[in-house]
Amino acid sequence: MNVWVAGARPRTLPAAIVPVAVGTACAVGRVPGGLIWWRAVAAMVVALALQVATNYANDYSDGVRGTDADDMRVGPVRLVGQGLAAPRAVKRAAMASFAVAGVVGTALALAVGPELFVVGAAAIAAGWFYTGGPRPYGYAGLGEAFVFVFFGVVATAGSAYVQTGSLEPLALGASVPVGFLATALLVVNNLRDIPGDTQVGKRTLAVRLGDQRTRVLYVALVVGAIVAVPFVAGLGSRPAAALALAAVLVARKPVLEVLSGARGPGLIPVLGATGKVQLAFGLLFTIGLAIIV
Repeated sequence: MNVWVAGARPRTLPAAIVPVAVGTACAVGRVPGGLIWWRAVAAMVVALALQVATNYANDYSDGVRGTDADDMRVGPVRLVGQGLAAPRAVKRAAMASFAVAGVVGTALALAVGPELFVVGAAAIAAGWFYTGGPRPYGYAGLGEAFVFVFFGVVATAGSAYVQTGSLEPLALGASVPVGFLATALLVVNNLRDIPGDTQVGKRTLAVRLGDQRTRVLYVALVVGAIVAVPFVAGLGSRPAAALALAAVLVARKPVLEVLSGARGPGLIPVLGATGKVQLAFGLLFTIGLAIIV
């Protein structure tokens, strides 16, 4: 795999794809004349660009700080930490990805409303300062909150908003399980990195909670996403959304791996499996929410 593709961390991209699909499905039947498809595509481009930009920014900031250089660290390719790319080049890649999100987001803001400029600026700032700047909030255990808010609530409700021009209760409800699964991706990533992060002083939420409680948090997020489905289906009177309950079949394996004590390199497949859970859940949830009875 090309190192730049690997550095974009493709296994994390479901966190960008699913909320846009789910949020757009929530808007079905709420837009006179039908969904505005270019806005849906634009929202997807913005979400993907923000995810990739955040991944490159994380790689750059951790690399120049030296927190990715430790021999105990495992997981995806780290362009700067492993000396695969110059820090300046990785920073440029992050800035270019943020720029793509900004340009496409501007088109959406001009079509929908200036409030999207504020949301977009906040999302870009959150992506950069996750591990960048003098006091990165990812090092203070707040990364999971960022993911839940921006790749759960904002991306899901925002994707419905660009269609309807209003905050939809159904989309806000649907954003909760979507946010739970996006957060679970980060939780299992940080669970894997507890030894290395502890050694370099990176105080992620997983480091603060410790190994066992982080495992409980991961399971709670995955189970919570499944449990939330009937409530969301009832909220919008869209019973077909219960299709997403079938994702429990895909979730069983990574949950059991985490509960069994998998650690270090053994958690790398769990990260990929969690992405598959999110994709399966997102596909079924999207289809179900789009069916109006």
